[in-house]
Amino acid sequence: MATVTIRHVTKCFGENTVLKDFDAVFGDGEFITLLGPSGCGKTTMLRMIAGFEKPSSGELYIDEQLVSGGKTFVPPEKRGVGMVFQSYAVWPHMNVFENVAYPLRIQKKSKEQIREAVERVLEIVHLTPYAERLPNQMSGGQQQRVALARALVAEPKLLLLDEPLSNLDAKLRETMRFEIKEIQKRTGITVVYVTHDQTEAMAMSDRIFVINRGAVQQEGTPQEIYNRPSNPFVADFLGKVDFFRGEAGNGRIVFPKMGGQSLPWNGTLTGKVLAAIRPENFCFSAEGGLKGQLETQYYLGDVNDCRVRIGETRVRVITGGYLYGEMKTGQEVALQAREMMVFPDDGTLEEMLTIQT
Repeated sequence: MATVTIRHVTKCFGENTVLKDFDAVFGDGEFITLLGPSGCGKTTMLRMIAGFEKPSSGELYIDEQLVSGGKTFVPPEKRGVGMVFQSYAVWPHMNVFENVAYPLRIQKKSKEQIREAVERVLEIVHLTPYAERLPNQMSGGQQQRVALARALVAEPKLLLLDEPLSNLDAKLRETMRFEIKEIQKRTGITVVYVTHDQTEAMAMSDRIFVINRGAVQQEGTPQEIYNRPSNPFVADFLGKVDFFRGEAGNGRIVFPKMGGQSLPWNGTLTGKVLAAIRPENFCFSAEGGLKGQLETQYYLGDVNDCRVRIGETRVRVITGGYLYGEMKTGQEVALQAREMMVFPDDGTLEEMLTIQT
């Protein structure tokens, strides 16, 4: 398989810098996700790895080979890379076998080599019974698996996936996430995956690079990024979160817009802070906490999605669905926070959370 080394890569289109000083190593066999809003630079990074774009500065290596940088540029077809795009891009006049075999025919492989390779990869993507079907006889998820098989059949060192599930419906996207991850485990291939969907990134990745406005905001495992975000943007982009302005000191954070009520906190920051609390980390308490009024409850089957009014602030609380109906709308309640993420409040929260494309 392959490692990818990216050394201080910057990409500009005219006066517009779309990627700034990207510096990273993607390990052999890792599933790496580039995550961020539209226009943040993630697809540009993928296209540079593939060889469809050249860096404005910096160097790109696949294994030990310099493929982009300075006067060196290795064309896409010589990089040993497979790529799957957002659109399925399968040939409508070819059946599944012929679609998957196409890259090997271009390489002038023998009929026996083609048959063996195609049968092997169709087994991996669970399409063996569909080898003779045309694309218009298949579902969107099956067509996407054809595209995946075609990318894998030539045994690339590296697989690049550019938002491959965004055209599928929600239930099929969920199924395909786990299928792609399972294929990656079975083949051991290095994967670089581009998405704006944080659920996809969390479910599939070994490491995530969160990108915004052309800069990497944080990299780490899904657990690290979700539970210990480096800044409010990362906290907000991965999962649900509410921000509350407060004053930290003496082991507590006081929230002026919650009527001066407070929560315990043992961190080192003092003065103005932003407390970021995920709705699932609030819990109703019989032993005190933030006192307010239950405004609404929404029963969603597995969860009870609530809103609690505390002073001037409306707080979102997500609990188990089994709790729906145990409390009545309008009643007085108290909340504790199991976990808080606390950042200095420099007054730039609104600007930081504004996604610029």
